[in-house]
Amino acid sequence: MIAVPHAFSRTTLEREGSAAEAWLGRLPALVAQLLECWGCEPQGEVMYGGVGVVVPVRRGDTDAVLKVSFPHPGNRHEPDAFAAWNGRGAVVLLERDDAQYAMLLERAQPVILASVGDEDEIAGVAGRLSKRLAIPAPPGLPRLQDQADDWDEQLRKDAQELPHALSCSAVDAARATIRELARSQPDLLVHGDLHGRNILRSDREPWLAIDPKGCAGDPAYDAGILLKTRALTLVPGPDPAKAILRFLEIFAEAAELNYEQVHRWSQLHAVQTAFWGRRHGFRRARSGPDLQHFIGFADSLVELLTNSKQV
Repeated sequence: MIAVPHAFSRTTLEREGSAAEAWLGRLPALVAQLLECWGCEPQGEVMYGGVGVVVPVRRGDTDAVLKVSFPHPGNRHEPDAFAAWNGRGAVVLLERDDAQYAMLLERAQPVILASVGDEDEIAGVAGRLSKRLAIPAPPGLPRLQDQADDWDEQLRKDAQELPHALSCSAVDAARATIRELARSQPDLLVHGDLHGRNILRSDREPWLAIDPKGCAGDPAYDAGILLKTRALTLVPGPDPAKAILRFLEIFAEAAELNYEQVHRWSQLHAVQTAFWGRRHGFRRARSGPDLQHFIGFADSLVELLTNSKQV
């Protein structure tokens, strides 16, 4: 049986609490059962991400990975997205067991887009993938527009309840995006977590997406998720505004999306992130001076996006 990585167990318990104890306890036996059911032989060390373990396997002549995720509503529609794409810009779904939140997937290379070191390339690759992934959404996926009222209410509460340095214009702009863009969105399949660590090198295609949330809405939504993960690299340069806007322009052009919508979704994501950090902390910092540093950085990104225009 596999050994569950200690770091994965620790972070899962911290995030999910007592609900994770029983699942982690039966995870090795569950993996063994799935390997037998799907005729796979394990190859290499067990890997893990934020929500699940990934076991490299071989089935016949096919290299694949077995992914088993913690049962959570946010993980429920991942196989639905893979099934709809059928290998178009994403790894191929080979088998699924929805009751166990388990999938057998095409194996890509262990090289992430975030490691290429060229921000133009990262924005361009992600944008081209976004375009390919934006197919008509299959029925049953959660719709981003259905979250609009909750987003607006949360922003209103955050602005009133939390001490913050965000300008009124920044919060107003974010709420305007919810009002004008979020409440009416196209019925397209959106990855929902498209960033440089969720895009891998592949032999079949240059790059393939992994780990989708799977939702229906505006593909420009993913631009803000991508930007959040690159901002720490883009902002420290000599002209942060120019670097940020260039990144968004390259993404928008590659994805064939309206630049203004890409910019507005990104600003909304930045505002939500700044408030989220105040309530919950960030993955890199939960408290203390480090948390204050990241909150200050998030605030500066918000104001940059609020006050900037297309270059």
